[in-house]
Amino acid sequence: MIIHPIQPVYDKDSKVLILGSFPSVKSREEGFFYGHPQNRFWKVTASIFDEEIPRTPQEKKAFLIRNHIALWDVIGSCDIDGSSDSSIRNVKVNDISMILTTADIKAIYLNGKKAYHLYQQYLEPTINREGICLPSTSPANAAWSLERLKQAWSVIRT
Repeated sequence: MIIHPIQPVYDKDSKVLILGSFPSVKSREEGFFYGHPQNRFWKVTASIFDEEIPRTPQEKKAFLIRNHIALWDVIGSCDIDGSSDSSIRNVKVNDISMILTTADIKAIYLNGKKAYHLYQQYLEPTINREGICLPSTSPANAAWSLERLKQAWSVIRT
């Protein structure tokens, strides 16, 4: 059983909540979300907000807060082989209520189908808020080009 090692990023001004499934091995090593250099999350979101791509965990956190984005994952702990979403089992979910009671979250977006399905299964019934599935920024989602991802993800800016 691996316990999620990264704290959520949010403040009272967060308007959008983005949830992934569970941090990759690289993200767990770095101690921050989307730490694998091939993951396109930071390229996509920086482009949407016309900003430089943040590099360090401090720059990434500042970018999120500045752009009113809350970021966390659906899963709080699970068994997982490496970074493979398809191997996830024995899921215990994170309690996102602290984010929802602190910030006026207008929309909840899920980074990829695995996060979306887990959200629908475990969180949506308890918090009673619909989540919106966005295409995964993972390099495993090779069917989506960077440009297509930017178009799909641009909804987070509205």
